[in-house]
Amino acid sequence: MNLLKIILEQEVYPALGCTEPTAVAYVASIASSKLRRPLERIEISVDPGVYKNGLAVTVPNTNGEKGNLIAGVLGALIRQPERKMQILDGGSAELIERAKELIRAKRGTITCDAEQRGLHIEVVVADDTSVVKAVVTGNHTNLVLLEKDGEVIFSAAPSEDVLNKFDYKKMLKGMRIADLADLAAQLDEDDYAYLLEGVRYNQKMSDQGLEIKKVGYYLADLKAKGYLQDDVFSSSKILTASAADGRMDGLNLPVMSSGGSGNQGIVAILVPYNVGLWFKIDERRIVESIALSHLVNSYIKCYTGSLSPICGCSIAAGVGAAVAIVYQQAGKNIDQMTLAVNNLISDLGGMLCDGAKGGCALKVVSSTDSAIRSAYMALNNHGITSIEGFIGRTAEETIQNLSRISDVGMAGVDATMIQIMQEKNK
Repeated sequence: MNLLKIILEQEVYPALGCTEPTAVAYVASIASSKLRRPLERIEISVDPGVYKNGLAVTVPNTNGEKGNLIAGVLGALIRQPERKMQILDGGSAELIERAKELIRAKRGTITCDAEQRGLHIEVVVADDTSVVKAVVTGNHTNLVLLEKDGEVIFSAAPSEDVLNKFDYKKMLKGMRIADLADLAAQLDEDDYAYLLEGVRYNQKMSDQGLEIKKVGYYLADLKAKGYLQDDVFSSSKILTASAADGRMDGLNLPVMSSGGSGNQGIVAILVPYNVGLWFKIDERRIVESIALSHLVNSYIKCYTGSLSPICGCSIAAGVGAAVAIVYQQAGKNIDQMTLAVNNLISDLGGMLCDGAKGGCALKVVSSTDSAIRSAYMALNNHGITSIEGFIGRTAEETIQNLSRISDVGMAGVDATMIQIMQEKNK
């Protein structure tokens, strides 16, 4: 089994719009595709992480509409599940208006299932003769149940193929950073081309995002006016912030995700790519470092979960980018990689995730800055050690300590966050 290929397939893929509302649209489209007549009703239930992440983000091709509900209803009307995480590209003005009508008539609803602890999306759709239910759990496209009028059409069977495909997280969780570096060095030409395709996707989003005059634009303006130097820090921050601006604003362009997140993909890909170009690193080494960035990001997510109280684009993807920069300049130097992990987690370890929205670009900027700085210090053998705070004796132990803080110490954060968000929206 080629673990690198499985991780790239399951965690690194093009996604149009924020991955949570897009996933809701995808599940709704699966269910609705089994109806033979026009959609009459849709009920969506999601876990707290999906609910939080999709509450305030702009949905592509909806004229500025926000949230999981409009995405889900639109996905049910599109009925093209083969588009997967680019399902929202199939929208139209007519379908958007129909979606709004269903929501206004209270025939499109969404609830937050506080009992769910992992990624969970359940959609029930109905026409005037049939009812269909679809359920995705674990990751954004992992369909586990599809039933029509009480009859099971599909149920995830524990076949050897399925177990191998989705047991990769258990394997990944048992590895070390050194093992991930070895994996990254084994990429073949198909992997190489795919990783470069991700760079192009995210660069294009950055180019378009710069034009909408948000965080990336104002960073560029600060540089033009002399407040920021023309260096690898400012160019990288403008690049990633603009990409996040465009994505959170609902631009009709896909980005290459990482760990199931577009913003994490922006950091995990564009930071090591831009830093590698700046320091004239060989392209092969840059692409290998991007593979390592993805692997480290996914490794951390095995511990913190797909959707956690802490900000994944800042911490998990930031750590991936920092380790990648060390790999570019020092190869498989585990001591320096460990320092890079410790530096970034010590810096940003407490950053909260309050859902996907325009402000994510600010967190992307913090992650970009910290990744480069953390790597540079590590390359000069300076870093935070286990003497301080929750930093562990190894990079793996630091990540595990962070997971413990997220799971146990911050157990009530999401519930409090969602309560605040719901109160604002009343």
